[in-house]
Amino acid sequence: MKKVVKTKETTSSRRGFLGGAAAGTASAAALGFPMIATAQAPAQLRFQSTWPSKDIFHEYALDFAKKVNDMTGGELKIEVLPAGAVVPAFGLLDAVSKGTLDGGHGVVVYHYGKNNALALWGSGPGYGMDANMLLAWHKYGGGKELLDKVYKAVGANVQSFLYGPMPTQPLGWFKKPVTKVEDLKGLKFRTVGISIDVFTGMGVAVNALPGGEIVPALDRGLLDAAEFNNASSDRILGFPDVTKVCMLQSFHQNAEQFEILFNKQKFDALPAKVRAIIENAAEASSADMSWKAIDRYSKDYMEMQTKQGVKFYKTPDAILQKQMEAYDQVVEKKSAESPLFKEIIDSQKEFAARAARWDMDTNANRRMAYNHYFGKKAPAKKS
Repeated sequence: MKKVVKTKETTSSRRGFLGGAAAGTASAAALGFPMIATAQAPAQLRFQSTWPSKDIFHEYALDFAKKVNDMTGGELKIEVLPAGAVVPAFGLLDAVSKGTLDGGHGVVVYHYGKNNALALWGSGPGYGMDANMLLAWHKYGGGKELLDKVYKAVGANVQSFLYGPMPTQPLGWFKKPVTKVEDLKGLKFRTVGISIDVFTGMGVAVNALPGGEIVPALDRGLLDAAEFNNASSDRILGFPDVTKVCMLQSFHQNAEQFEILFNKQKFDALPAKVRAIIENAAEASSADMSWKAIDRYSKDYMEMQTKQGVKFYKTPDAILQKQMEAYDQVVEKKSAESPLFKEIIDSQKEFAARAARWDMDTNANRRMAYNHYFGKKAPAKKS
């Protein structure tokens, strides 16, 4: 190997090169050329859900946060606390709007006290739409713009993302099966949103409580009956421990979805790329949540029957019909009081008139297929 001899000239040349490189770097920075960025600490946002930590709904909130944290590659970290960690469940909108929390996970109907129209994203029959179709109306039928309009009217400083279509919610948990409309009269019953007005119109004494407070109230006799949402949540929250009767199917909350809230200033301050990731993470979470719900809800539905002795009954059609009649009366009254409420109702009905008809005309009868494969079959006749 040839030996390199350092001379005064080579040393001088090296110093000149390094000096020139440093000068070039400074010039590049001055001219706005890209530089190698130093590592920065990730932006951190503190969220709270409106659900107890043990509820599957809180799990959905954690799922969304994980998707965002993973997809941003460390640029953003969302921490999600359970209901009550900072504010009560029904105080989420105010807390996020004021910046007490950076964001949150809940349902639009929990803000019903701010403006009755907010219940239209969860309470009621959906005019024949299921929850996924209501989300379609929200994204493509004008619902998002109308929700922004309501939030502006109540001074809410938030960025809202709706996702996660929920299956039709049960009528609720009762001490004995409900066979007629008269069985509901005088019952102390838990529900939320416009359902409060609907059940009140049916002669029910309504009390609005967040999820974590329902079963203790049933256990202490403060409630005679209550509804929450689904087989997994109801089981986790302990409904089967206080009653063994659940009435399935109802129009009081036939089409509902989750809401992810951000404080508007905090959201707008995020880089455009991160904001885009959040929006797409909400849609990815919507699909994931609906798949997870089918898996988990069906398991808990079966196990409550086989392991906990719960009896499920279909809500009689007479009660379902009465719910719609009561809902129509509430909507008529509130539409007369608020042009914005009426605008939302008209928008939903216009979208539902074609979307629900398309859905029912297009899709085959699943009950027929289920009965063919899993229903009891008559024994073959002997020849």
